[in-house]
Amino acid sequence: MKIRFSLLVAAVASVSTAPGVMACAACFGRTDSPLAYGMNAGIYSLLAVIGTMLGLIASFFVFVSRRASRVREVGEDSSAQ
Repeated sequence: MKIRFSLLVAAVASVSTAPGVMACAACFGRTDSPLAYGMNAGIYSLLAVIGTMLGLIASFFVFVSRRASRVREVGEDSSAQ
């Protein structure tokens, strides 16, 4: 039982000290790595999608508001005659 535990501890220690387990370039502070550029590109593309969607939603409500005011004007004109 002690041998299995010792092997498990040794395996975990060797895996956790491998270079691939260390922090990524963005977390480690290297802002000039390709990983950091890719992460920034992903953030900018998501911001563009969110901004576009918010703009489309706002323009839809402006369209509905203008259309409602136009219908209201037509209704007032027809009732006045």
